[in-house]
Amino acid sequence: MDSFTDIFKKYREGILYLVCGAGTIIVSWLTYALFVWIDIDVSASNILSWVCAVSFAFVVNKWIVFLSRSLERDVLVKEIGSFFFMRIMTGLVAIAAFPALYYGLGMNMPLFSIDGLAAKITVSVVEIILNYFASKFVVFKTKSEDSL
Repeated sequence: MDSFTDIFKKYREGILYLVCGAGTIIVSWLTYALFVWIDIDVSASNILSWVCAVSFAFVVNKWIVFLSRSLERDVLVKEIGSFFFMRIMTGLVAIAAFPALYYGLGMNMPLFSIDGLAAKITVSVVEIILNYFASKFVVFKTKSEDSL
């Protein structure tokens, strides 16, 4: 039977991605709730919470998950540019999916007294999966992965 340490070593990247992804989702949901609470429209709150979450996600993915510790200007510019580009792509999916779920599929019921949170949760699950693959294979790929 594998010990916790053995399991963690074997699946470190995936485990840390899920933990950091959960943190990112919490940032997204809490900022969404805050923006709705201060009476910002749900669609605007969704976009603003996305910006907050992506900023948080870059830092934790770079430093904790994918161990990209370089602070060289060229590396940072490439990582930041590709990270935000990929997040914009998945963000566009989320921005389009949120109103489709909220208005079109009836996920407009409050959850924990937060309007639209059910739609927000559903969109977040899809985003985290898409973002993992984008981060792993596009943004923070290693030189050995370039040759695959």
